[in-house]
Amino acid sequence: MRRDEAGSRVLMGMRGAKAAFMPSKYVFPGGAVDPSDATAPLAGTLTAPHATRLAAGLREGAPCDVHAIAAAALRELAEETGLLIGRQGGAACPWPGYAEAGLLPDPSALIYVFRAITPPGRPRRFDARFFVADAAEIAGDPDDFSRACDELSHLHWVPLAKARALNLPFITEVVLAELAQLVRNLPPGSALPVPGTVPFFDNRDHRPRFVQIA
Repeated sequence: MRRDEAGSRVLMGMRGAKAAFMPSKYVFPGGAVDPSDATAPLAGTLTAPHATRLAAGLREGAPCDVHAIAAAALRELAEETGLLIGRQGGAACPWPGYAEAGLLPDPSALIYVFRAITPPGRPRRFDARFFVADAAEIAGDPDDFSRACDELSHLHWVPLAKARALNLPFITEVVLAELAQLVRNLPPGSALPVPGTVPFFDNRDHRPRFVQIA
């Protein structure tokens, strides 16, 4: 999120018209956890309370952990937008962009803001965690998308007040509303706040629940 005197803006892009999942929808950068994310070198860790809130929703023996989810968020951001959030470190990160810049991905900039599980019966289901980070944490020019892959088109910083007018998935609309509430009346230049709780659309079975992760 970019915040200045002009207001708050969020980074979004449009999925391809022929995409099998959510074609032509505007979405946030994101994607699935890869097995290699569990061992990806990072410059830090998720800070409190984000790590504990994230861990609270992981089943014992789950295929991914807090480290892997945080790494996946930063890797997908780099792949889909070319933007890096990291700092200089001793170890090498093999991800494109990070390797060339000599940076290690830094998850301490991430704020955990939302979780949603797709209802049963859908052709594709996901258990998604949403993060926000201040654009000031980006290493380099936040408008330089030259290193982005072609998964998202029309990458740009969308005014938060106008974003919900785009062609959006329902859950993206909900997250945008939560982000708007998070920064409501927040002075420009101040740090992004930690939400009091993390909303969770829990659709693991046929009894949908909306709960708050404390």
